[in-house]
Amino acid sequence: MLWPAGAVLLGAFLVYNSVDFTEDPEPRARPAAAASAKPGAAASSAPTPTVGPALPRSVPKQLTIPEIAVQAPFTPLSVSASGQLNPPPAGNNNLVGWYRDGVSPGERGASIVAGHVDTKTGPGVFLQLSTLKRGSTVDVTREDGIIATFKVDSVETFSKANFPNDRVYGDTPSAQLRLITCGGAYDHKAKDYVDNVVVFAHLASTKRADHPS
Repeated sequence: MLWPAGAVLLGAFLVYNSVDFTEDPEPRARPAAAASAKPGAAASSAPTPTVGPALPRSVPKQLTIPEIAVQAPFTPLSVSASGQLNPPPAGNNNLVGWYRDGVSPGERGASIVAGHVDTKTGPGVFLQLSTLKRGSTVDVTREDGIIATFKVDSVETFSKANFPNDRVYGDTPSAQLRLITCGGAYDHKAKDYVDNVVVFAHLASTKRADHPS
């Protein structure tokens, strides 16, 4: 099932599972990848009035996180025939994925962005995601030439076996951003990491890019 876009309740019950990109039988202690998820829509509710700044829909073009030296282009993510959200391509370590049928960054609601932290070719774009702190800034340059600046509210790690779907994916009255990757210990039997790292952030300000893309 696809996420409804716009102001309706997202309620996408996703848990990001890593794809086994690690060639070394002893993978690094840091998480390996953000990847597949199975969207499922919850019941819709009446639209909630916007709280705080919000923008109309526009495709994200670039993610910038100065604190961890991230400057990465976006790729749209779609749902596969099996009902899972396809991960960003593993061959490009500096690429983040945005679920194109969900909320765009800056719109009211929770916009979901996933990225690899490493692959078999080396460190990935979200290698240091878990080091962000409350107050860290995340910039999203959009197709309409607006740079949306988000401020981090919290960085949390959740077990994939007990993932708080409503909290991460539920509709919100303000424009918010979720950055998601894998974390925790590596399960050799399942060839997957046991946790997800989630950055919760809210839209703090907007400005025009000097050179709109």
